[in-house]
Amino acid sequence: MKHLFIVNPVAGGKNRTAEVIEAAKAVMEPAGLAYEVYVTKAPRDAEVKIKADAETEDGLRVFACGGDGTLNECANGAARLPNVSITQYPTGTGNDFLRIFGDDAERFRDLRELVYGEIRKFDLIETCGRYSINICSVGADARIGTDVHKYSNIPVLGAGPMAYVTSLVVNLFKGLNQPMKVRCGDFEYEGSMALACACNGQYYGGGFHPTADARPDDHSLEFLVAKHVKLIEFPGLIGKYASARWRELPESKIAHVTGTHMEIEAPEPIVINIDGEALYRDKINFTLVPDAVNFIVPKNAKLFANV
Repeated sequence: MKHLFIVNPVAGGKNRTAEVIEAAKAVMEPAGLAYEVYVTKAPRDAEVKIKADAETEDGLRVFACGGDGTLNECANGAARLPNVSITQYPTGTGNDFLRIFGDDAERFRDLRELVYGEIRKFDLIETCGRYSINICSVGADARIGTDVHKYSNIPVLGAGPMAYVTSLVVNLFKGLNQPMKVRCGDFEYEGSMALACACNGQYYGGGFHPTADARPDDHSLEFLVAKHVKLIEFPGLIGKYASARWRELPESKIAHVTGTHMEIEAPEPIVINIDGEALYRDKINFTLVPDAVNFIVPKNAKLFANV
């Protein structure tokens, strides 16, 4: 059994490689456990490393040392590989996926909890050849989140809230809605719409909480489709959407569907948010892949208490 620590040196805006090495050494060496600390060099480097190691190891435990983007890369590297398990040792800023664990999310910061944790089978979302462990979306939220990077390098704004506010304002002036065609089971919608999301987890975008019903182990996805939204309606809608209160909105504004597959078509390529990573397509699928990845969690996590 090999333990592989995948370190993203730019996660959270600070290189925490030395901290990860120190923590790994303190836990692994006294127990005589085989391990490697691997620092990524480029996007998707983690996926290549995981797949290569999986070919030579009977068992591989991967620790995503970073934020949601690092976890996404590890999930893509480990997807459908029965001899690989992954988890997150959070050193990033968002760590949105772990929020679903409630108070137990803090236990992921204790490396011993993960090294001696238990394995649960989690579903993934397949999207245009990529995998998501948390939430995928298209529309206004995906555009705002992607455009944040355009403004985070401006010294006056930085990478914090001001860059997000700037992206939000710019995109509001560009227009909230885009023409799309959506199909999901018996649900169909064609016209101007603000956003659509597929939820395997519950939180994204630094704390947005569109649904409290999604679980990564229930073989089902929660879909939300926000139809045409006027600018004056946006503050009220986004407030409820961001706090899992979509049921308070009229059906004329938001639709909720539970299922395993959604298709979206747009007149031109649009941005897709995949666990915070961006992809551009005009034909989009969100498809459930059940039990697609082994995920290490602290023992007796409350999320599974009634399962």
